[in-house]
Amino acid sequence: MEIILALVVAAAVIFFGALISMGNERQRRAIDNLREQAVLWAMQDLRIKRERLAREVKVDDPLGWLNKIAGKICGLELDLQIAESFDAPSALLCVAGIDGIKIVLSPLAPHEIGGIKHKRHNRLAKFAENHPLLSLPRNIPAYEISVLNAGILFDLELPLAWNVLTGQNMDHMDRLWMYMI
Repeated sequence: MEIILALVVAAAVIFFGALISMGNERQRRAIDNLREQAVLWAMQDLRIKRERLAREVKVDDPLGWLNKIAGKICGLELDLQIAESFDAPSALLCVAGIDGIKIVLSPLAPHEIGGIKHKRHNRLAKFAENHPLLSLPRNIPAYEISVLNAGILFDLELPLAWNVLTGQNMDHMDRLWMYMI
């Protein structure tokens, strides 16, 4: 009799454990679905806000805009002044007001610059000593500037500012690299 009672209690515990487990799994799926819906809603909300703002995108003061973005990335008040603009490869050399730090801004990532530097028969090799990208030191700090760290309209403002600052038309720029020399 005691064995039968123990088996019934054990079976009841297993049965209720299975019911609780099934209920928890159902709740987990419902919570995951809610989380997914919240993410989709947030993304759609950002798209709507971005589209509304995109119609009015303009950069009145490109150098001020560049100072604000660079300051946000570095965490310093840089007070950038444009020293020179380069075409091939595209770059902008700036001098910061603090300690005379030189900053090179370019749409080229470090690995792309390395590829240009290491080509043996490169047409740009003769200009390497004059071009700041081609004469960058090996382990120079490089900061990627994109929509993720510079604001949701960065990719729309960047081509406008770059065109005014350098005279180069770069319609499909979505990120910029900052190298501190």
